Amino acid sequence: MTIVITIFVFGLLIFIHELGHYVAARIFHVRVFEFAIGMGPKLIWFESKKTGIVYALRMIPFGGFVSMEGELAEDANAAEALRDMPEPLRDPRLGALATKPAWQRLIVHAAGALQNLLFGFLICMILTCTMTAGGTQIGEFRPVEGETRTSEEQGLMVGDEVIKVGKRHVYIAEQLYYEIVHQGGTDEALTLTVRRDGEIRTFDITFPTQEENGETFGVIDFVPYAVRKDFGTVVSQSFHRAGYLVRMVWDSIIDLVTGRYSFRAVSGPIGTAGVISNAAKSGFNTLLLLTALISVNLGILNLLPLPALDGGHIFYTLIELVTRRRLPAKVVGIIDAVGMFLLFGLMIVVTVKDIITLVFK
Repeated sequence: MTIVITIFVFGLLIFIHELGHYVAARIFHVRVFEFAIGMGPKLIWFESKKTGIVYALRMIPFGGFVSMEGELAEDANAAEALRDMPEPLRDPRLGALATKPAWQRLIVHAAGALQNLLFGFLICMILTCTMTAGGTQIGEFRPVEGETRTSEEQGLMVGDEVIKVGKRHVYIAEQLYYEIVHQGGTDEALTLTVRRDGEIRTFDITFPTQEENGETFGVIDFVPYAVRKDFGTVVSQSFHRAGYLVRMVWDSIIDLVTGRYSFRAVSGPIGTAGVISNAAKSGFNTLLLLTALISVNLGILNLLPLPALDGGHIFYTLIELVTRRRLPAKVVGIIDAVGMFLLFGLMIVVTVKDIITLVFK
């Protein structure tokens, strides 16, 4: 069941991503050869008689692609390139991606990541509709076992509305929890800005901490009130829930680069499968939240200006828009080849790490 759920989640998110590229390419009349989910040999496929496009499900259930004409080559519309294509693909209205205006290529490259971000937001809307919507007004205190000094004893009161944790504004309970967990993992006091009886006050609070996998996190010792749900609340809560997922992903990237999190915190498909399994056991809403997080993660990572990723092609196109000159296809090909080599190397290392962790856990 874990394998089935993992493959379904990854397959769904890859489908959403590649569908974005596919739809954008079709809108701008880019010649598409294949829409594939998975990598490796084809398992199931068919060729559309109307469009000539091959739709395929491939053996390895991670990854996917939309094969388009002339993704790099300048002369992709040469007559000899059309000779062996099915009749529908010879339609003169269709052209190579490389021949399209820069703004259209930018949209095609960005569409997959934007689809993942949009899908994450839609899941957040579903969660907001089905779960209790929590605000940031303190409802009750729940002292942490073993801790003698609570945040209540440090100045907070029931009814206080927390509006900032440190320098970051918070609007929903999940944001409040996350910021205290993320920022409060030290012995230093954390500044909370609250609204009390219409007045803005600040309190320096030292929260309890806990250690997990060698990392220290803050522990919140109060529970916010729920808020009444209506159309405006659902939209607002969904927007801020998606925003906090984006913040979480971005913080994790920064924390990895700066060394707060070690390489042990990095996981590939195998490690993620274990997390998905635990989420499924915890309930459907937990699995949905994790799916939203992975979708947002895919969206943000693919927008980073790294070779071989969508963000790399977006970066090349932005350079073209600024300089009015396109980078040579050979240069882009070499950069992407090196990037792909490094990316696959990282994937192999992470996969080996995940297997070792799984075996000796």
